[in-house]
Amino acid sequence: MKQIPLALGFDAERTFESFVPGANTMALDHLNGVHPGSAPVYLWGPAGSGKTHLLQALALQLQQQGHQVGWFAATTPAPWPVDESRALVVLDGCDDFDADQQQAAFALFVDATTRGTAIAAAGRVPPVDLPLRDDLRTRLGWGHVLQIHPLSEAESRAALRREADRRGLFLSDEVIDYLLTRFSRDMKHLMQLLDRLDEFALVHKRAITVPLLKQMLAQEGAT
Repeated sequence: MKQIPLALGFDAERTFESFVPGANTMALDHLNGVHPGSAPVYLWGPAGSGKTHLLQALALQLQQQGHQVGWFAATTPAPWPVDESRALVVLDGCDDFDADQQQAAFALFVDATTRGTAIAAAGRVPPVDLPLRDDLRTRLGWGHVLQIHPLSEAESRAALRREADRRGLFLSDEVIDYLLTRFSRDMKHLMQLLDRLDEFALVHKRAITVPLLKQMLAQEGAT
């Protein structure tokens, strides 16, 4: 379990402002209004659609307001202790919870609803299709269920260019075309690729070009 202190544990750029909404404007607006005592919210959509980004943005927003947040993911070993000081409990990657994590998540959910603690959760499928115990699956569908849609190619292009501009990088249309035609438009992995490319360009003191990108990929494949 991570009881997350302000500005630690998250990518500081994963805010509501840095999220490219695409077809998710209504979901973004809803999450921006979540506060302690709000009804539970569950986000679903394919990997890379931005669910974790939105959950982190919500957690950061509440922390910046002085609230405590508990963050629990499929990578967080159970047991998960209850803490009455939390204003928000986050359950990320619900579809991958094992039996012990499901038991822990159910206990957290019951305690949170009893105390009026907000709950935000996410998975790749709607609550009804989650491979979880019936009582937890039912509760995850109690509140607002919001589908998160992946970005289109044009929206992915805009997101890459905006992130490059934020870093002070120049990404040519040729580089962006290469990224979008040879890799999935999973924004999580595209941003990780941009991280590596940025570092590779700095180490080699070269501008980011398609040949440099190919060189990086070739070296990564050889290691």
